[in-house]
Amino acid sequence: MKISRRQVIHTGTALTGLSLALKPEQLLAQAQAAAPTPANLVDTPPRTLADLPLAADGSAPEHAPGEAGGISEPTLWRYTKGQPPPDLEVDYRTLKVKITGGGVVKRSGTMTFADLEPLPRISHVFLLQCGAANPRGIVKWTGVRFADVANMLGVLPSAAYCRFVAVDRYWSDEEVKTVMHPQVMLAWMLNDAPIPPKHGAPLRLVIPFRYGARSLKAISEIQFTATSFAGPALPSV
Repeated sequence: MKISRRQVIHTGTALTGLSLALKPEQLLAQAQAAAPTPANLVDTPPRTLADLPLAADGSAPEHAPGEAGGISEPTLWRYTKGQPPPDLEVDYRTLKVKITGGGVVKRSGTMTFADLEPLPRISHVFLLQCGAANPRGIVKWTGVRFADVANMLGVLPSAAYCRFVAVDRYWSDEEVKTVMHPQVMLAWMLNDAPIPPKHGAPLRLVIPFRYGARSLKAISEIQFTATSFAGPALPSV
């Protein structure tokens, strides 16, 4: 049985289940058994989120290079008991990312580091902050602007959404206009060294004006579409 990842994550028992690396359908079954849907509308307590300081225009503040340091624990991997997948290929020089064009990209297939290397290299020092108090850290990222990658791929104006898929099959959807922001990066260096496996080697998406969960680790696939993505099949009721 396949279910939507969002069905799992937005349930009360999801975090516990994810930490145990249960399958999504197991998580949903647990959540439904533990917290049945009320028969009427009820007040629910809001989640307390860590502060995500942003500039007045919604961008992420730049930090000085001297402020760069480590990222606090815990390290979050959704489906592999909090650890990087055991078969993760960590060398960015041999990375392979599947590009699914969806009819709105001129170039599709397999993107390698040889495709990224000629692009303008950039470095930024940003705060990485999850919705919880940790993980957190001000770090230096080095890589390329996603906008330059999109131009290299020939993303057409009709492309409206893109989906980033990680090696562990966690995924995140964004509007193309969001990831074309000049602060959004595909990074392979963290604090002037290759990104370690625990933080998303070999290639990580960096969206500094979103919570850290949106900065997807270990990208294995990027999909584009003009309309919507086909979601996983929902369980029959």
